[in-house]
Amino acid sequence: MQPLSLDPSQPRRDFLKKLAASSMAAMMSPGGRLLAAEEIVQPKPTADACIVLWMGGGMAAPETFDPKRYQPFEQGAPMANILSTFPSIDTNVDGVKICQGLEHIAQIMDRATLIRSAVQPDLGSILHSRHQYHWHTGYVPPQTVAAPHIGAWMAKLLGPRNPVMPPFINIGQHLEGNGEGEELKAFTTGGFLGSEFGPMNLPVAVDAAQSVHPPKGMDAGRFENRSKLFKKLLDQHPQRDSMSDFQRESMLRSLENAHRLLSSKERDAFDISLDTKEAREAYGDGQFGQGCLLARRLVENGARYIEVTTEYIPFVHWDTHADGHATVDRLHREIDRPLAQLVKDLESRGLLDRTLIVLASEFSRDAMIEGVPNSTATDQATVKGDKLESPQHYGLHRHFTGGTSVVMFGGGMKRGHLYGQTADERPLIATKNPVSISDLHATMFTAMGISPKTAIDIEGRPFYVTLDGKGQAVRDLFA
Repeated sequence: MQPLSLDPSQPRRDFLKKLAASSMAAMMSPGGRLLAAEEIVQPKPTADACIVLWMGGGMAAPETFDPKRYQPFEQGAPMANILSTFPSIDTNVDGVKICQGLEHIAQIMDRATLIRSAVQPDLGSILHSRHQYHWHTGYVPPQTVAAPHIGAWMAKLLGPRNPVMPPFINIGQHLEGNGEGEELKAFTTGGFLGSEFGPMNLPVAVDAAQSVHPPKGMDAGRFENRSKLFKKLLDQHPQRDSMSDFQRESMLRSLENAHRLLSSKERDAFDISLDTKEAREAYGDGQFGQGCLLARRLVENGARYIEVTTEYIPFVHWDTHADGHATVDRLHREIDRPLAQLVKDLESRGLLDRTLIVLASEFSRDAMIEGVPNSTATDQATVKGDKLESPQHYGLHRHFTGGTSVVMFGGGMKRGHLYGQTADERPLIATKNPVSISDLHATMFTAMGISPKTAIDIEGRPFYVTLDGKGQAVRDLFA
């Protein structure tokens, strides 16, 4: 399979659609075998489960976890003066402040490691789908094979904590009808590892219970017969000879896994209505809050990797190209109580120490700079001009890769710890202890007991869990 063209003049939409098609086609390649190098020592795990809270669209660090000089809205004020549109508030960790609107999170920062110096490359064009692909796989698209999602790696290398529970579950992201469905599908897969290691997608948490029951109007016997017929058709597919035996067997195993879940008691974990009224109210009735409640129930029942997203939709949620301040004000309310409640619930159940929670986004935002200073990346902002003309312009709307915040809880990380630093004045680049995506992934994999050098043979060459096996765990983050 040949790699796609990287022609910078290629239209964004066409390129990303071809990327998705390339990745899907590459999934038909063999799954490969694990390479066992004598010098690779798998680390002792500090976590058994991982929850990624994905702020899809570009969460602005100066509006959330890295507040800077506050500038209230003033018509005609220079845009260059705008660093943060929210004042800072104290947390329960001396000397650590975050932005107003995150008061509940402020009271659990003594359980957190806050990284303020995560950095990303520009990748030629600073596009959400490219950066989300990069963050979730560790590889820059396009690739000649479909790079596995980090959740798929954990599912493959560690297996399920509970053999009935899907090891990789994705909550809150619709993969159809949001403008970039194909691009999101390109990395939300098991890649060359196979279908059985791909995600169980639950776009709406409150409807998750429907995913573990036979379709409405179909009794268990009819569902059983239909499942057997589908397996038979797959086995007798006329194009079987041209189909990867590995992928076919992987798909059959994924069907068997799904069928086992549907007949188990653990399927009740998917029904958040079975939780107490008080618990449901604590998480709120928003999509993200319900997703966090579902994640807690799934971890309790043995899920390995769970991702909960605020959902990436172009120009919606964290994709704040206009009305930035008002949008982020709403998003503060959507994530503040649920995140705090998730941490406290896991802690009260004795699960936080062995559950690694990672809150992250594909990049940060700035009011003036696209990418980093002197970047040649095309400006993606819809708001133009050098002065504030209306509240619509108030907020951070350009993609910024030079300094991003990541928050980690549990899983062997330090508590009440601040790591890294960004400049106090523009450009707000990381000035101390920069953390690349490879090193962040290496930290996560190490916490889960996976060496960053782990590789699988694919098409006669090694494919590593971190780019070229060079990711280095940030040891200063571990307790």
